Amino acid sequence: MSEQILVTRSSIPTLEEYIEEIRPIFASHWLTNMGAKHKQLQAELCTYLGVENIELLTNGHMALELTLQAMNLQGEVITTPFTFASTTHAIVRNGLTPVFCDINPDDFTIDTAKLEALITDRTCAILPVHVYGNVCSIEEIDRIARKYGLKVIYDACHTFGETYRGKSTACFGDASCFSFHATKVFNSIEGGAVCFRDKKLGSILYELKNFGIRGPEDVVSVGANAKMNEFCAAMGLCNLRHVDSEIARRKAVYERYVERLDGVDGLRLNRIQEHVKPNYAYFPVIFEEKVFGASREEVFDKLGANGIIARKYFYPLTNTFTAFHGKFDVSLTPNALHISKRVLTLPMYADLGLDVVDRICDVILSCRG
Repeated sequence: MSEQILVTRSSIPTLEEYIEEIRPIFASHWLTNMGAKHKQLQAELCTYLGVENIELLTNGHMALELTLQAMNLQGEVITTPFTFASTTHAIVRNGLTPVFCDINPDDFTIDTAKLEALITDRTCAILPVHVYGNVCSIEEIDRIARKYGLKVIYDACHTFGETYRGKSTACFGDASCFSFHATKVFNSIEGGAVCFRDKKLGSILYELKNFGIRGPEDVVSVGANAKMNEFCAAMGLCNLRHVDSEIARRKAVYERYVERLDGVDGLRLNRIQEHVKPNYAYFPVIFEEKVFGASREEVFDKLGANGIIARKYFYPLTNTFTAFHGKFDVSLTPNALHISKRVLTLPMYADLGLDVVDRICDVILSCRG
């Protein structure tokens, strides 16, 4: 068997570029605690994302968890089960109750037509998730939030570098949270960020990520430790220089998949939304077994047998996790359940050769009944 084709592959600069970026770190011995690289990345991300306020953190999960904590919320948070574990866990770990809204089956984001009916006197916030690069119904979420006085915190981890109607997705809601994990379009090895409107929120986030320390002899609150280190910031600076070209290369992979798989009976591909400048983060395919002639599981297994690692992303739904057994009724989110049982995300990264894309598509098409 030839070398395995993984579902993703981290984008990294040349070794020489990274060495030059970290050289000043070795000279200064300043390895963490908001050093020069941290501050530089913070500034450059503000420019790239078109935001005024940003805090860098050790990962995307802490971005979500500490943002919820910084807002001092109590009660229920309406969210989606069609997401990574981190989204739901950030809510629960803050002592808040997740209330699951079903998804729109067309773009897999939270179904705003069902959202308002879930609001109660205990609802304090909405935590929507941009999925596969698909942007949530921004205007409708904003309308509902303003009507009921709710906070909006976006899990924007899938939309780094994207714009909606010419505006960065980092600008929406009271806060938008990003992951810079190695698997993302833009990575800092590990890392995350919160972009936010209210500068007071930034002050609280800074304290929360740094033990509540405000000065060498002044600890003003009880905080965690979620600071991005200098080596991760240096990787972020390198990758930020190349992220637009990486997205362009991803586009070529996306287009080849579409060329090979579009119009095949029983396969549904993800469409680029109107008014969205995409980042081509993922390539999900929905397999309808009765039409295609093979189930998602059969395709997954055959790809694996050929050294191709796809991912059932997102499966299982977070409201079906063993950790939450008996707490949530999955029948209330039927669209999410349907999609979760049929979706595969195919290998997608800038370095993926088009000949390899053809090989992947050949295996998929060979599964047809």
